[in-house]
Amino acid sequence: MLRSLVRCHALPPSTQLRRVLFFSTGTSVSSSGVTASPDPHFIVEYLMNTCGFSADDASKVSKFCPRIKSTEKADAVLGFFRSQGLDDTNLRRIIAWKPGLLGWDVETNLAPKFKILRDMGLSGSDIIDIIRRHPIAIVSNSKIPLLLRFKVWESLLGSKEILLKNLRRCGWFFSSNIENVVRPNMNFLRDECGIPQDRISLVIKRHPSFIAQNPQSLRALVDRAEGIGIPRESKMFLWILDVLHGVSREKFEAHVKIMNRFGWSNSDFVSVVKKHPTFLCLSTEVLQRKMEFLVKDVGMAPLDIAKKAVVLRLGLEKRCLICGLVVICELEAVAAPPGNDVATCEVKNFNFGTIIGPASKLDRGAVLTAAMACIAAIAIL
Repeated sequence: MLRSLVRCHALPPSTQLRRVLFFSTGTSVSSSGVTASPDPHFIVEYLMNTCGFSADDASKVSKFCPRIKSTEKADAVLGFFRSQGLDDTNLRRIIAWKPGLLGWDVETNLAPKFKILRDMGLSGSDIIDIIRRHPIAIVSNSKIPLLLRFKVWESLLGSKEILLKNLRRCGWFFSSNIENVVRPNMNFLRDECGIPQDRISLVIKRHPSFIAQNPQSLRALVDRAEGIGIPRESKMFLWILDVLHGVSREKFEAHVKIMNRFGWSNSDFVSVVKKHPTFLCLSTEVLQRKMEFLVKDVGMAPLDIAKKAVVLRLGLEKRCLICGLVVICELEAVAAPPGNDVATCEVKNFNFGTIIGPASKLDRGAVLTAAMACIAAIAIL
């Protein structure tokens, strides 16, 4: 069946060059019996005729083509890919990325990997899409069979559906090292850091790449968190590790400097990290803008923001700005003395109270200024 499919998509006689030697008539054989390199001009012509490469691209790819004596395997590989639905554009991309594929045996090397992907529940179009985005899916030669690796990830992620979703999006799954990376990392977090398995599983489901990082990098990350002042016993320890995995030391220090300028001490900063670490994921520009809006326009004290840091998680362009309008709508004004343009207002029973605290005192003028900023911002959204 496989051979018939390949034959159906074989190259036409004019370009097939079946079983023609890749060598010029002047090619010699060394005393050791090893055949010399193939004629580069012939390979360039073959790549142009069979794959549609330009002359320049074919010349570049030909330098990395396998030393094969005939085009039989190359023809079979190209025919197989086409029989699976791969178009010429993506075929050229894959061959340019891995010219050695032209020397592979279809039945031994390629067909089994396509079968594994089908057995995982992927449709033909899914498989082509994955290979188009992540050609490593078909060239991985790990000692652990591909199917076994997928079974481990299915167990870690909790379902085949979640695994398939990640397979379509992330190419590194196909080359992940289970024995030397994933399992040692899990053992380290569980046995040495004392983190429960169910908590580790939650982080893996959210960010699978976290558990696939280099084990030495994970240990360095733990040292970094402890250096900040986060104890391993904290229930937030693993979540903070997950956040720090995507935050460089330079970005962390930049955030500290921004908040120091607004009056936070280093202790205030660490306290917020312990409760709301995801604010570290904000860019320095966005963090600066949020603090300026909350302090200058809304009138919140920087230390109040530290106590109710969940406000930093609100989107500045929409939710955070709209909150200013909510404040205005929910205020109950206290009568101001005659001639006083700025009245002190008491906030009662409004949703933003979970952020700034119930019955907080806000400067009415500052809130009105914030509302005008909100209106102006919302008008351009």
